[in-house]
Amino acid sequence: MKKFILPTLTVFGVVIGIIVGMALSQKANAQRIIYQNGTWQMEQTKVDRLLQLMESAYVDELDIDSITDEVMSELVHKLDPHSSYIPKEDLEMVNSELAASFSGIGVQFSIQQDTVRIVAVIAGGPCEGVGVLAGDKLITVDDSTFTGKKINNEKVMRTLRGEKGTQVKLGVLRSGSKEPLYFTVTRGDIPVTSVDAKFIIEQGGQKIGFVRVNKFGETTYKEFISALADLYAKGATSYIVDLRENSGGYMEQAIRMANEFLQRGDLIVYSEGRAYPRYEANANGSGRFKNTQLVVLIDNFSASASEIFAGAMQDNDRAIIVGRRSFGKGLVQQQMPFSDGSAVRLTVARYYTPSGRCIQKPYTLGDQEDYEKELMDRFEHGEFYSADSIHFSDTTIYRTKGGRIVHGGGGIMPDVFVGRDTTLNTPWYNRCVNLAYTYQFAYQYTDKHRKELSKFKDWQSLEKYLLKQNVLREFVKFAEDKGVEPNEAEIQKSRPLMTRLLNAYIVRNILGDEGFFPLFERDDEITKAAVEQLLHSDRISAQ
Repeated sequence: MKKFILPTLTVFGVVIGIIVGMALSQKANAQRIIYQNGTWQMEQTKVDRLLQLMESAYVDELDIDSITDEVMSELVHKLDPHSSYIPKEDLEMVNSELAASFSGIGVQFSIQQDTVRIVAVIAGGPCEGVGVLAGDKLITVDDSTFTGKKINNEKVMRTLRGEKGTQVKLGVLRSGSKEPLYFTVTRGDIPVTSVDAKFIIEQGGQKIGFVRVNKFGETTYKEFISALADLYAKGATSYIVDLRENSGGYMEQAIRMANEFLQRGDLIVYSEGRAYPRYEANANGSGRFKNTQLVVLIDNFSASASEIFAGAMQDNDRAIIVGRRSFGKGLVQQQMPFSDGSAVRLTVARYYTPSGRCIQKPYTLGDQEDYEKELMDRFEHGEFYSADSIHFSDTTIYRTKGGRIVHGGGGIMPDVFVGRDTTLNTPWYNRCVNLAYTYQFAYQYTDKHRKELSKFKDWQSLEKYLLKQNVLREFVKFAEDKGVEPNEAEIQKSRPLMTRLLNAYIVRNILGDEGFFPLFERDDEITKAAVEQLLHSDRISAQ
């Protein structure tokens, strides 16, 4: 995809420009940059000098590394909300979020009642090879107790992940076994996937391919194009790309995805900053789905690379965007390492959609608290329910390739807004969901009936079986034991919602996301609106 990467000569020119700029700056301000040992180097700042004085002259001995980390974090905190300092002990875990794989034991887990419970064992992973099973409760790691109130997700990941080839001893409790079982697991490469699910929706005589992308990592484009090809082979003639709750990742992956749907020369995105030369990404015309009907789903948590993809589709009049206004992150971060193993992710540019929109929502330097509560403000103002409650900070008129007006300065506004439907919500339902009792019950129900549930190999037959069981009544009793008093009128009103949620969670515990999403999305309001758009495909422009 050479069309999407800055040409080598351009990169070389930028590097030369930086060196020349540093040289000129050195002449103008000899106190900041010095030439030493054959390289340009920053001269010590007052912060450097102060830390040295504290380490050498302070009355008590100090942990200067810890203080340095705190100072670095505080300095970066004064910038925009997306610049961040990453201590060396956190860097590997942070980087692994978007990496193609990490080294670990190969399980999915949840923490319930201060105990780590194995929800699923990754096929072909280290734990499967030694006999660890879904439903096992992890009680010891390397002969040390691994339960209690101090157990959290971060601690579990730090403990179970590690260098490839190293070993860890796990002690588990298994249903039906009176004594703990012990397994020595050799850590190995665990793939990190971006595509949660792909499946066909058959409606109105059409086969619609549905692809859900959870992030933009190293392998996202490869996974995405493979999913499209698989759905095409199964007869899909149009597609829904679901980017809801996708917080972004690598811009280059979003660009490559967008290229599949655009004509040669179509602008995908451009970016520029004070010291960052303008970069434009254009489609190269090699896309295999340039004339396929497309709908993109977004919500309030779709951000960054998700907004690049959605913005490119919208501004080129290539797809209908359905859902709710996206998050509004239009800043580009570059990760820069330090010699001690830490790094800083520094905002170096803003990106713009093809119509010229910067979708970054407003922020104040150093004020992350207000920035982080902005979504709650949207909720309280009624934006999640009505498009009329939405206000954009940028009043400039932007137009798509076909002349439609679109908005900037605070996320991507969908072409078809779908507000939250709370008609079946009740206080009983809300309390059960907010306390995560639905998730806990589904795990325990699955664990109790795993043998019979595992006989089903597709979500349709498993759901049909569950509908014949008294799952809802069992859940009502479970929630009552947890302190949620049953209210028969509210239970009956919320029955369709609660039944759908419980069955979907149980199906996920047996069949994974490939079973969960087709069942869950079948009755989802945003998905149904997307299908409606595709059934009336004349509404969608395919160039």
